[in-house]
Amino acid sequence: MTAATAGRRRLAGAGAVVRRRLLVAVPVLAATSMGMFALGAASPIDPAQQYAGAAAFTTSEENLAQIRANWGVDDPLPVQYARWIGNLLRGDLGWSTSRHEPVTSVLAARAGWTLLLVGTALALVLVASVLLGTLAAYRRGGWFDRALRAAAYAVQSMPVFWIGLAAIAVFALALGWLPAGGLTDITATGTDPADVARHLILPVTVLAISQAPWFVLFVRDAVAESLRDDHVLAARARGLPGRTVLFGHALRTALLPFLTLVGTHLPELVGGAVLVETVFSLPGLGAVTVAAALGADFPLLAATTLTTAVVVLAANLATDLAYAAADPRVRLDD
Repeated sequence: MTAATAGRRRLAGAGAVVRRRLLVAVPVLAATSMGMFALGAASPIDPAQQYAGAAAFTTSEENLAQIRANWGVDDPLPVQYARWIGNLLRGDLGWSTSRHEPVTSVLAARAGWTLLLVGTALALVLVASVLLGTLAAYRRGGWFDRALRAAAYAVQSMPVFWIGLAAIAVFALALGWLPAGGLTDITATGTDPADVARHLILPVTVLAISQAPWFVLFVRDAVAESLRDDHVLAARARGLPGRTVLFGHALRTALLPFLTLVGTHLPELVGGAVLVETVFSLPGLGAVTVAAALGADFPLLAATTLTTAVVVLAANLATDLAYAAADPRVRLDD
């Protein structure tokens, strides 16, 4: 089989995977959206009163009824759902009752900051876990290996918001090295990149530390297992340097399943980002999601939930394609 033929087969296999995942994504997203509507209907909170706030105590029932009629919240649930799907297909995600602006505007203004937080934290986790896990596997049973595993198990038991509050107490309040929250200084008139980077050091580090144990332990165990493989032992027997054996043979084999872990762990990373943004008062999607839940802002809550589901499904698809690209033995058309 020529290289061109093999390339065409793998491209066709990738297309087949995308089609299958799209067929799975449609019912998953439909079930997610239906579940959101069912929960919204079961909520005891009156969206009209929540929107009116303190004025709800003095506003007449006729005005509240008019608000409900304008929003269509008194319509049967299937009617509301069909209307929402129709608007969604036209690109209209509704009006945010807590932000008092279109939901699309909220997502456009805040999604980038969440992406920056999650992407930077994920990159930090991947680099640190590969280095630390590989070193622990190479010196397994030593003091560094034992200390790293003990620290990983300890961090696993700590909620991410607790790690964030502890980091603020130590590095912001006690030592004064870093700001306690926000995206820029209070006196700032713009978003200076250096100022933003300084404010993101603590949130990114906290999010990375909270997610690191799973990755570090996975790499440590995978590399330790790979060091006992025949091809690695053969490389050692040929007298290759220890660094070449570790990074050129053992680590390459161990990192293939690591790609799958990244994709499956993304929902945990996004969930942690919601709490981190809330603790550090960052203007991302996490903060507005919490505000939408507390304020019964169903249009915004539905949009952020559905967006998260789409991102997770897309990440899983990208993981499968990356795994197949890294290991030619994997058949995409199976």
